[in-house]
Amino acid sequence: MEQQFHYDSDLSGGSLMVRESRLVAQLLIEDVTAAQWDHALFIENILQKPTSNSARRNAITIRKRLELLTPDFWQLLIDADNELATQIAFCATLERNLLLIEFMETRLQDAYAARYEILDGYLWQEFLEERSHRDPAIMSWKESTKKKMGQTAYRILAEAGYLSKTSRRALQTVTVRPELQNLLNKHHKDRIRQCMQTSVCRPLAC
Repeated sequence: MEQQFHYDSDLSGGSLMVRESRLVAQLLIEDVTAAQWDHALFIENILQKPTSNSARRNAITIRKRLELLTPDFWQLLIDADNELATQIAFCATLERNLLLIEFMETRLQDAYAARYEILDGYLWQEFLEERSHRDPAIMSWKESTKKKMGQTAYRILAEAGYLSKTSRRALQTVTVRPELQNLLNKHHKDRIRQCMQTSVCRPLAC
């Protein structure tokens, strides 16, 4: 029997967390032991979180995202300026969140193609209803969960530069940095590259 498809998303786990992602990337590059990992998070409190639970939650979310990339992405994230680091953190977030990829490939792409000025908030709810035909489990998600995921998705898009950081959510153009484009091409991550280029290219032209 064919296994039912399910989305595996961590959008409830937090937005890009660029500063924290740099620190977690450093731990991954150093290949620290479990004890060293715990010491950095809970004794040194390198993420500067108010509680151990929040430090653990954020670190796990970031680690799961970064581990989908190769060490050359981690090193670039550590060495990068803030704009490039933000794009790498966004790349890792996309790798972990197929829902966000598909939202950008549909609703966001359509908004750019139609030259809309803003991205309406109701589009996330419409998108989830549409995706529920692929993954019926979405229908059982709490409304509060759906709402929080949508808020996080829009915040991520704002942090990555596709939307203005205002309540208006104005659409903006993002140019993917060549350093990141080179890595994406090197590792044949064409879908991620095209997704990140949503604001400046169309599917047939990418």
